[in-house]
Formats: sequence, C-alpha cells, structure tokens
Amino acid sequence: MTAPLSRLSEDEKLFADSVYEFADQEIRPLVREMDEHAKLSKDLVKKLFDLGVMAIEVPEKYNGAGATFFHSVLAVEALSRVDPSVGVFVDVQNTLFINALLKWGSEDIKDRYCPKLAVDTVGAYALSEAGSGSDAFALATRAKEDGDSYVLTGRKLWITNGNEANIFIVLANVNPDAGYRGITAFLVERGMPGFSVGKKEDKLGIRASSTCELLLEDCRVPKANILGEVGKGYKVAMETLNEGRIGIGAQMIGVSRAALDAMIAYTKERKQFGKAISEFQAVRHQIARAAIEVESAKLMVYNAARLRDAGEPFLNEAAMCKVYSSEVAERTTSLAINLFGGNGFVKEYPVEKLWRDAKIGQIYEGTSNLQLETIAKQIIG
Repeated sequence: MTAPLSRLSEDEKLFADSVYEFADQEIRPLVREMDEHAKLSKDLVKKLFDLGVMAIEVPEKYNGAGATFFHSVLAVEALSRVDPSVGVFVDVQNTLFINALLKWGSEDIKDRYCPKLAVDTVGAYALSEAGSGSDAFALATRAKEDGDSYVLTGRKLWITNGNEANIFIVLANVNPDAGYRGITAFLVERGMPGFSVGKKEDKLGIRASSTCELLLEDCRVPKANILGEVGKGYKVAMETLNEGRIGIGAQMIGVSRAALDAMIAYTKERKQFGKAISEFQAVRHQIARAAIEVESAKLMVYNAARLRDAGEPFLNEAAMCKVYSSEVAERTTSLAINLFGGNGFVKEYPVEKLWRDAKIGQIYEGTSNLQLETIAKQIIG
C-alpha cells in the first residue's frame, strides 16, 4: 500500500516547515505595508535568495539547491500561507523561468545564468500581450534576424516580477507567415539597448507582486540567447506553463490554508449569545466542508507535482489542480470573511486580503475556462 499523497518525507516536511517558519518570522510583519505600497521589500528579496528558495531546482554545481520540482511546490505553498505575493514571486522564478532554462537552455546559457539565479538574479516570463491573452499564440511581438542577433519589437503586458527581474524569457515571432511555428523564446537582459520596463499595474490582489508591461524597441538580442530552437517557442511556452499551473495550484492551497487557519482561530475567540461561535453547528459544518475542500485541493496539487517529478504525463492533472485549487481558494476566503462578520470586511483583519489575493488564481497562467477545455479534450476527445 502506497503512502497518502499528502504524506511528506522527513526531508520534505523539514523543508516545508523551515520555509513556513521563515515566512512567519520574516514576511508576516511586512505583509500589510507591502500590500498598501504595492511593492516587495528589497531586503526580503535578498533574504529569499539567502534562504535558497530562489534556485530550488538549480543544480548544486551552479550553487543552487539541487532539489526537486515538488520542493518548489512546497515552498510556494508555505510562503503563500503568509503572503501569496511572495509565493508567486518565488513560483515564477522556479516553475517558469528556471524550469524553462534547465530544460531548454544550452550548456552555455546554463553556465552563464544559473550561477546568477542562485545568488541575486530574478527571472520573469513574458508571453502575454494586449491581443494575446488566452489566445497565447496571437503574438504581435516580432523578431527579425540581423547578423549574429535578432532585433525584437513589441510590447508585453501583465508580466509578473517585471519590476524585480534582471532576465526575461520573451516570446516573439520570427516568421509570422508560419503562425505559431515561427514563435521563438529569447533571453532578454535588463539593460539591453531597446528594452525597458513600463507601467506597473495597480491590482486588486497580490499587490506586492509586480505586474508590468515590457517595451521592446529594436532590442538586439544575441542568437546565443535563444532558448531552445528557432520556431520552437510554442513548445517551450506550453510545456513550461503546464508546470507553472501546478505552482499556481500550490499558491492557491497556501491561500486556502491561511483562510482556514484564520477562521478556526477567530471563531473560537468570537462570542455571541454567550458562547464561542465555533460551538454553533452551522459554523462548525461550514468549516468542516472548507477543510475537506482544502485537503482535496492539496492532494490534487501534490499528485500533479509528484507525476511531474516521476516523468509521467501530467497535463490533465495540472489543469485539474489549477481549476479546483483556485475555486477552493475563492470559496474558502469568502467563507472566512463571512465568519469574521464585519471584521472580515476591514483591513485590520487578514481575511479581506486573502480574498483579494485568491481571485487571480482563476485568471493567470491559463484561465479556468481554458483549463476546462484542456480537461474536456483529454477525457472526451
């Protein structure tokens, strides 16, 4: 009989506990200020590198942790229990940027960038555009070959980690006539001529996580910075996003766990009609149902991550865990507000922020509608 999916090895449990302890001590005091000012603390970013969670799968020879994708999932979950903004900051670094670099990068690219990613360099992933959201391959950004370089022109939107990142995976089309077969992935460094970071979005939730536009105005990128092969960017993008969706699932179960913990603690303290509201059956049963959903979402996320590490197919499981965990997060955080009553609606208490943070889970890295269609294709045809 195999162990339950939620059962962690001793190493995994120690790792998850250590990340949560860090988050509780170092991040929690900053959460409200970072949310209000919509900005991550620079000191906190350095501490995340020092902790080792910014290069979890980077091999030890590059000074990374040399751990597994599942460890990345555990880190994102633990951080998101305290602040989902920090959770997604670490998630994009690991499950999108580093994941793509390790899988598709040449040895030269790995040698140049992996040591930096383990020390102080933040990565970001730039696919979306104004007319290319759910239709990810309707890219308007162009790349024109010019000698030993490509010249990129276009505008990217909604790029997570845009403010903090030093390196960006940018998807552009080198041959529009070929459709998606012309899409190519480029590594663009901050500071390259013609590249700039534009407007930062003012968001409902995960406000400390920067979401920015990128401007490419005849930005010259060396051919040595092509990730994968010319014309294979669609494959880089899709396979990377499939794994990134598991990371978003981890973020959402972290949010849900935080809301569940908060409502349990509050209902034990809040008294009405002479007793704690946690003693009323209606309240108890609502919390019990929320706990069932949170545990179910966690099992789905862990299962998808375990399959990925085992080299097994996980497309369907990744889509399912993202849809379900994001729905659970929205329901659980909404319930927390209800159980907090009037206090749930004010910023003095944590649950209104968790509700705001949860909403994005159904939108980024593939909307729920797109994930449902992926699932339908797998099970119906």
